[in-house]
Amino acid sequence: MHTPLSLPFPVRDATALSEDGTPLGKLPEWDLSDLYAAPDAPELKRDLDWLEEACRSFATDYEGKLGNLDADGFLDCVIRNERIQSVAGRIMSYAGLRYYQLTTAGDRAKFMSDMQDKVTTYTTPLVFFTLELNRLPDHYLDTLFAENAALGRYKPVFDRIRAMKPYQLSDELERFLHDLGVVGDAWERLFDETIAGLRFYVGEDELNIESTLTLLTDYNRDTRESAAREIARVLSDNLRTFARVHNTQAKEKEVMDRWRGMPNPQMSRHLSNHVEPEVVEALRNAVVAAYPRLSHRYYELKRKWLGLDRMQVWDRNAPLPSEDQRVVGWDEARETVMGAYGGFSPKMADIAEPFFDKGWIDAAVKPGKAPGAFAHPTVTEVHPYVMLNYLGKPRDVMTLAHELGHGVHQVLAAGQGEMLSSTPLTLAETASVFGEMLTFRAMLEKAQTKAERKTMLAGKVEDMINTVVRQIAFYDFECKLHDARRSGELTPEDINALWMSVQAESLGPCFDFMEGYETFWAYIPHFIHSPFYVYAYAFGDGLVNALYAVYEEQPEGFQEKYFDMLKAGGSKHHKELLAPFGLDASDPAFWDKGLSMIEGFIDELEAMED
Repeated sequence: MHTPLSLPFPVRDATALSEDGTPLGKLPEWDLSDLYAAPDAPELKRDLDWLEEACRSFATDYEGKLGNLDADGFLDCVIRNERIQSVAGRIMSYAGLRYYQLTTAGDRAKFMSDMQDKVTTYTTPLVFFTLELNRLPDHYLDTLFAENAALGRYKPVFDRIRAMKPYQLSDELERFLHDLGVVGDAWERLFDETIAGLRFYVGEDELNIESTLTLLTDYNRDTRESAAREIARVLSDNLRTFARVHNTQAKEKEVMDRWRGMPNPQMSRHLSNHVEPEVVEALRNAVVAAYPRLSHRYYELKRKWLGLDRMQVWDRNAPLPSEDQRVVGWDEARETVMGAYGGFSPKMADIAEPFFDKGWIDAAVKPGKAPGAFAHPTVTEVHPYVMLNYLGKPRDVMTLAHELGHGVHQVLAAGQGEMLSSTPLTLAETASVFGEMLTFRAMLEKAQTKAERKTMLAGKVEDMINTVVRQIAFYDFECKLHDARRSGELTPEDINALWMSVQAESLGPCFDFMEGYETFWAYIPHFIHSPFYVYAYAFGDGLVNALYAVYEEQPEGFQEKYFDMLKAGGSKHHKELLAPFGLDASDPAFWDKGLSMIEGFIDELEAMED
């Protein structure tokens, strides 16, 4: 039953239950009033009115005149643009977060759509800015940056904007595409609302997708199989809708890329990530080459531990027979993560503390709530918000550590301001994966027995395989899907075949694949919301493994260098950020170093078999 919309959010004194009815404690819910008190708040109307006028006056003052500004005038222009981004970001953050709390509520969906329409309409006059900027000579901008240090600070932003220069269309076409953006957003909403509205029946229970996916980690093998088959049934029943969304999104991207002259579908993601294609290719090739040494090897070990002749897809994330079956309450999860963060640096714990106490986390699983987990930075003058779907599983504790790492990163980077705080996706996973690693290492040190250590190591290896191997397999699937879409419409069966072509390769020869598993591509939101996002997870994991090796070898002074890296936000390229640690992501051997940590854990697990 949905929470009545007349009740105020948050309700922070409710005691949530795990799937088996075990109390989890008082789970926090968002208090969005730091953004706006309500959808009809006078401050929201004030900001919308301000935004409309600010965009109009910005265009009046600067369109056709950027090439005539001196350094001080250009700085004023940048600051005004940044303020517009901040106000628009605040409005859309509020609308989006409120919607994700209850995606099935019609008034919330309408409110978000209305806000998106207004913000898109109001900001259309700003389209000239990047277009005109990219027509300015390099020497003109370089001179301005050199003349004014405050303006020069923004150079990384302009470097990224100007990286798009070869792919820029006419002013008229760019304005048209800007206005058309709301249509693509509507397909994303169709996906979100379809996913949120799905109902799965396992045993006597009616579940949403998040709770059903969680059953794939259940201790009872029959329950896992039932959940897997029910996911396959429901996805198959809705497959034409999901295929339509994927076809439309991929075709829209193909049209955009063709008009812009992009050499391949991945290029726009590489540009936005500020990462060279060859670096991503080196990462992808290193991981694929390591499949036999990583996932194939590990899953063969797991097959033996589970006493199976063959692994089925519902065994991939099965708990080990020795794994602790207790539910982790919220207070214990908080204490575990905060202890690990504080053990690394009291400063890190201090930054994380308000998330728990001030309504910055929405933790409970609720009907209509968006699945998954994320940390949204909102705007730099407010604070991030973390969303979880906490069910008391050990992996949920690691998810808390992961998303809280994002939150800490976003808090630290906020000092850069709206235009420089945003971190490319490849680096955005650094603090989250590092937070997970700190939590894992702290828990591993407390392991009392060989069996406990084995279970924890195996759990970490699984997480790393899911983060590295599985995400690179996802990336290969996307590459194949977008490439195939260029030749014409893809049937659901076509997409199923592409999915299966990467699954066996990445998971290894010990797996059998049930009928219906070929549809499991349909529920993964990244393919719709952020094409080619997924390699950032593998990038982040490899980066953190290398960073953590440096931390173990040279702990003295590491914390300050680490915080400096997070504070930089998007103001520095990955080469600059990693240089103080003696690391270079453009070196192919860098990725092997990261993968060797996973391999080392598997070595230890194999040694325990003797």
